[in-house]
Amino acid sequence: MPHLALYTFGVLKSPLADPAPLTREFYDVGEVVYRKISQHPGYLARAEAVDGDQGMLFEADWGTWGEFAAPTWYSKGQTAETTALATTLSLWTDLRPVFDAIYTGPHREALNWRYDWFERTGHPNYVFWWVSDDVTPTWQDGVSKLEHLHAHGSAPDAFTFHHAFNPDGTPTRIKGIGSKSDQVR
Repeated sequence: MPHLALYTFGVLKSPLADPAPLTREFYDVGEVVYRKISQHPGYLARAEAVDGDQGMLFEADWGTWGEFAAPTWYSKGQTAETTALATTLSLWTDLRPVFDAIYTGPHREALNWRYDWFERTGHPNYVFWWVSDDVTPTWQDGVSKLEHLHAHGSAPDAFTFHHAFNPDGTPTRIKGIGSKSDQVR
């Protein structure tokens, strides 16, 4: 059974090392969100640095998730002091569970703060694609898929919730935002 890969990327207004309250709040909320999402039905795994250090994205050992990479439009720093991005790479069983995890609970609440934390770049901030159940996507896979989505729009190998595809490449849609009674068709 294929798994759904999800790569998210956002450019932060200030570096991760910034001691300002807004940055601390971003970390605090992020920890709550990750904890809740990791318990959500349909969640399989996410890329985590082997050493677990916050802000050490480019220098970290990501194990089977590969060497860290960022889209070409990211132009801020790459050191622990200057990195100003937030990104995730995760695996899910299907679209409905990830949709519900993002648009309900703590993550939904965190979305209310996104314009306080993130710059508006004009680029997509997430992309999905299907992988075989024995494949661990890499950071470079995520970057390539996000850049492809930006350049060409949704396609079976790089898509969004609004223009989603089944593993066989046929279009699908998700009805309702966070409604448990709605099903992925």
